[in-house]
Amino acid sequence: MTDPTDRRLRTRLIAPAVRRGAGRRPVSPPVERASTLLNDDPAALRDESSGPVYGIEDLSAARALRAALCDLEGAGEAWLVPSGLAAVTVPLTALLRPGDEVLATDALYGPSRRFLNRHLGARGVAARFHAPDAPVDDIVSAFTDRTRLLLIESPASLTFELVDVPALAAACRARGVLTVIDNTWAAGLAFQPLAHGVDVSVQAVTKYVSGHSDLLMGSIAVADPAVGRPIAETIEDLGWRVSPDDAWLALRGLRSLPLRYAEQARSALVVAEWLQARPEVARILHPALPGAPGHDLWKRDFTGAASIFGVVMQGGSEPATHALMSALDLFGLGYSWGGFESLITHETGQLAFRRSPPTLDGELLRLHIGLEDPADLIADLERGLAAWRAVS
Repeated sequence: MTDPTDRRLRTRLIAPAVRRGAGRRPVSPPVERASTLLNDDPAALRDESSGPVYGIEDLSAARALRAALCDLEGAGEAWLVPSGLAAVTVPLTALLRPGDEVLATDALYGPSRRFLNRHLGARGVAARFHAPDAPVDDIVSAFTDRTRLLLIESPASLTFELVDVPALAAACRARGVLTVIDNTWAAGLAFQPLAHGVDVSVQAVTKYVSGHSDLLMGSIAVADPAVGRPIAETIEDLGWRVSPDDAWLALRGLRSLPLRYAEQARSALVVAEWLQARPEVARILHPALPGAPGHDLWKRDFTGAASIFGVVMQGGSEPATHALMSALDLFGLGYSWGGFESLITHETGQLAFRRSPPTLDGELLRLHIGLEDPADLIADLERGLAAWRAVS
């Protein structure tokens, strides 16, 4: 028998589904909808060695999903929470105390930023922000005696700047500063933060792992049990769990994750390169695109890329942007990404929440490329650009 540790990741994500030695069974674990779990005798009521004692604890599908996410992230332990935002907020809640300070990129995902400012700020935890593309020395020099945690998002939200994560993780570890990274863009496939010294890797399972835009979920992964213990206790104390049906759906999506991720990344580059050559477009914000800011870091550290990127238009206005979006047939108008369908959103207004908003040549659009044929998506965008020109 082949040593499972010698198998490639896409094989390891599927192999547990065809395990042997358990008799006749379905490929995927059953969906167990249960609050009460019955026992054969009183002594077994509190016996956790034989499995969960109550339905709030993870049942079959969730346990299988957690095990697969551990393999994906190279983690010692992984937990599931009800949303991608919860995956960010739980570690921060668990690891920070009044008087502490957290440092994060100024391009941080909006709801994560809101949590820092509104929830943690009201509880005595200060938040400060660094430039999204700051070098390691600049970020480290911003630490104070109160800095307890660095919240990393690389690539950053909306404008997709990269930072040197391995160097940052090493610098933080040397100074006793914990690191938490939002790893949704890489989906655990294109970059493994824990292997590069990051303490906590979180994902919005809602996105690529699910792959079908039909559930909300987050994951939290750690390598060090000492870091994981307060996180596990916080999840237990808050009673945050996921439904068995959602766990089953996410597990199903995980099996095809490597193929979807790679195919959508290829299509995204085709579309991005086409848009880059258009006169209506000032520039494309996508680190996997040669010549884009952060491309050298991406090429060094990543083995793939997400299918989401920013499009900075040449000038324009909100009416022109809305005309472009309204003319599209294949791009859904909705938030999120990582699903099978292409999406487009208008993001210029979100930049105003930053301490130092970037200076762009025009309106900012965000595109997510799905599993449609890129030639059809390009033809659709051609219609959108014609509508843009008619209004501009």
